[in-house]
Amino acid sequence: MSAADPRLTLARGDLAEQALEGIVRAAAYHPTRPMQCAVPAAPLRKAPDPAAEQQDQLVFGEAFEVLEVEGGFAFGRARRDGYVGWVPTEALTAEVLAPTHRVSAIRTYAFAEPDMKAASPVALTLNSLVTVEACEGRFVRVARAGWVPEAHLAALDEFDREPVAVAERFVGAPYQWGGRESVGLDCSGLVQQALYACGRGCARDADQQEAELGEPIAPETLRRGDLVFWDGHVGLMTDGERLIHATGWHMAVVVEPLADVVARMHEAGAGAPTAYRRL
Repeated sequence: MSAADPRLTLARGDLAEQALEGIVRAAAYHPTRPMQCAVPAAPLRKAPDPAAEQQDQLVFGEAFEVLEVEGGFAFGRARRDGYVGWVPTEALTAEVLAPTHRVSAIRTYAFAEPDMKAASPVALTLNSLVTVEACEGRFVRVARAGWVPEAHLAALDEFDREPVAVAERFVGAPYQWGGRESVGLDCSGLVQQALYACGRGCARDADQQEAELGEPIAPETLRRGDLVFWDGHVGLMTDGERLIHATGWHMAVVVEPLADVVARMHEAGAGAPTAYRRL
């Protein structure tokens, strides 16, 4: 995407990050400072207001490059996908730990003790980044969270093989605009999480993904793993005829015939698919 895209450019008229001096016009330029998400998921909002639109989320352990703090919110950029916005400061910590593992289960509990009967106040979602401090039996202690089943973690260089298989694990998850976690995510968040789990970088929004992912293909050649894009929407083919996507129509992640989705999108005024792409 263009460097001028406000979703990816850490700048406002009054302030921009130091690295943009001489590139983007602003009244002042400041360096960023790293912080880290210390809660299971934190909203990244369009404005410093708890009622403002959620455009993205940070999940546990992800880094956030902070430019300014104002009224209980930090203005900055998510390091993992580059998205710019406002995150509640209470969700962040200035002590940045180097992750050792990622959560490989769709969701896992962190227990107060290495015991499945212990209290479990924290639940971590897929692709959360964690720092393992100790091991006891089948559990490992994750900094700032608790004891997690070791089988629910993967080393940072261990990945799933098939994005569609990852996406299928989200079937039934509720739809949430701007979400990226198993208790709520949107269409591009589903694709992003599926690709992250397979060790692939991925932009946040559907138009960014359309511009950056894969190669164009003809619709008659569709197969499992191909991407189908509309203006503002995206899904993954589970085979030559069916699509998995997080949809506001069903308010959930579902698998349904592509032909049904195409017809419904057309009736809603969204038009025909804008692209078919193969990873």
